[in-house]
Amino acid sequence: MDKLRIKQAQDLIKFAGNQKDDQEDFKPAKNGKINLNTFEDILFELIDMEDYIYSTRPSHEMDKEQANEFCNKMIKIRDNIDLILSDFGVIQQKNVEDEIKALSERFIFLTTKNDFKKIFTTFGVDVQRIIVAGVPLDVEDMKILNPKIPETAMKPIEKKIKKVKRDINRKMDQFSPENLLIISESDKAGEVLGNRGKNIYHAEVCLIDNLKDIKPVEFKDLLNKLSN
Repeated sequence: MDKLRIKQAQDLIKFAGNQKDDQEDFKPAKNGKINLNTFEDILFELIDMEDYIYSTRPSHEMDKEQANEFCNKMIKIRDNIDLILSDFGVIQQKNVEDEIKALSERFIFLTTKNDFKKIFTTFGVDVQRIIVAGVPLDVEDMKILNPKIPETAMKPIEKKIKKVKRDINRKMDQFSPENLLIISESDKAGEVLGNRGKNIYHAEVCLIDNLKDIKPVEFKDLLNKLSN
């Protein structure tokens, strides 16, 4: 990164500190270590956001979709700035887990693997709100995932599908969420589950390339975006 980019990020961190609510208790910075990954994320987001400056010239006005994208990036930058400030004791670190727990109460989560379920519960999602499908939501979709599957295997799969659907209906009745959220990796299983879930349940669908790499703050921002 060139010195100009680093200076921009430093100025933004300083600006964010000055713009916080007056009632927030800012403490003198203590000794600490810069989280370079977080700092680089700020830099990359800033560089990426330059596109909005050039694409909206000369008025710099944005439509609703552009404004949402722009503000979501700003929120991500602000969260990362808060992480750095909290590392040096300037502000108290937010409890991201509590925020995720509150946001997740709007959804029932449907995913494709137990590994993903473990990630969500680690982040703060109530385990009772998570369903692992392991199979598609329609028996015919199994042929999309495995065209060579024998007919003799279809009946056991159909039973599993019925069980998943019962679990979905039971948890929807139990928790009365705003929506079903299908969240998985953007592989074939995730795409098939997402497409069918949209048709049956009008579900929100979020497919992520590397779900195992997602950070708690990114997961929180995702839920926040889906809740708006």
